[in-house]
Amino acid sequence: MQKRRVVVTGIGAVTPIGNSADETWKGMLEGRNGVDMITLFDTKDHVTKFAAEVKNFDAGQYMDKKEIRRNDRFTHFAIAAAKMAIDDAKLDAKSLDANRIGCIIGSGIGGFNTFEEQFETYLQKGAQRVSPFFIPMMIIDIAAGQVAIMFGLKGPNYATVSACATGSHAIGDAFMLIQRGDADAMVCGGTEAGICRMGVAGFNALKALSTRNDDFKHASRPFDKHRDGFVMGEGSGIVVIEELEHALKRGAKIYAEIAGVGYTDDAYHITAPAEGGEGAARAMTIALKDAGLKPEDIDYINAHGTSTEYNDKNETAAIKTVFGEHAYKLLVSSTKSMTGHLLGAAGGVEFIAITMAVHHSVAPPTINYEEPDPECDLNYIPNKAIERKINAAISNTFGFGGHNTCLAVKRYVP
Repeated sequence: MQKRRVVVTGIGAVTPIGNSADETWKGMLEGRNGVDMITLFDTKDHVTKFAAEVKNFDAGQYMDKKEIRRNDRFTHFAIAAAKMAIDDAKLDAKSLDANRIGCIIGSGIGGFNTFEEQFETYLQKGAQRVSPFFIPMMIIDIAAGQVAIMFGLKGPNYATVSACATGSHAIGDAFMLIQRGDADAMVCGGTEAGICRMGVAGFNALKALSTRNDDFKHASRPFDKHRDGFVMGEGSGIVVIEELEHALKRGAKIYAEIAGVGYTDDAYHITAPAEGGEGAARAMTIALKDAGLKPEDIDYINAHGTSTEYNDKNETAAIKTVFGEHAYKLLVSSTKSMTGHLLGAAGGVEFIAITMAVHHSVAPPTINYEEPDPECDLNYIPNKAIERKINAAISNTFGFGGHNTCLAVKRYVP
């Protein structure tokens, strides 16, 4: 049976380098740096004192005061990005079959801020003072639920959770639901707001974060020899994807076609990737096969590229395994050098990056790339965007637990 074709018709984003998809994309091409000192809490007890926070975000543009109070920051980001994507796609569920429009929005951690605040209330004032909205504000699936309520989306609805692969799993699942005919359109992606006391303390305890406090603007430096860990980010990346004929019938704008998806697990270690990026390589291979693309068809890879020693060298090895000599000809970059690592939202934002790269034929750079690591010897687009015909691109995301996801997009050809 021939698979239904799926296209991207709307994009929305809230990130440390822009409060819209257009602003974020422009920031990526300019090499805008979203990293700064943490303002969301007092860092005097923390080893790492910087992060990539979302700046000048006004949730009041997207919901009323009551809704703001009754939702966590990670849901604020999701609602804003979803509204932008739905507006961009001109998707009006009231004029369509709402039962066939769904929503999958994942988060790695969910309402971390709410948990901290309410546990503080519990310790200081007792159990009877805990908010009745504590549980619905905190649970990870609430972002997808709130978006469905706000926009009347009655199709498949749930959240994915796979650490830093979360946003990609949400888009991949939505893609497959449309392919098999369970939905005609899906609002999907990831959201995260984990820059809080426990979030930073936890990743510091894991020795995963950069501690370059005296030079924090250069802390997120994927593939550079002197990288020392990732920089936490926050935000949301949400897209509207549709079955092709459904989109054409509405006269929707088409950014690109989703071509394939690959899921694997390392089955190796809770935080470290498998040697040689074995699981990552399998995810890329599966995505290419699903897309009907050969390795030499890929022009650009938005790498997971966290700026950690283990990720960067093993992802590089995985790319070489899959692409052979073509690995040295294609373009590779990590937009985390600018946005920081958005954890569960990374896959959503980075899927937007490959969609826009194909749509506009320009690949964003890896900033802060100064001295090559001999174990990382590909073309990582150092510091400046490159304009080149990009017909197909993939996005890699990998999560603690060994989760690997690869999404492939290609230029839409009628």
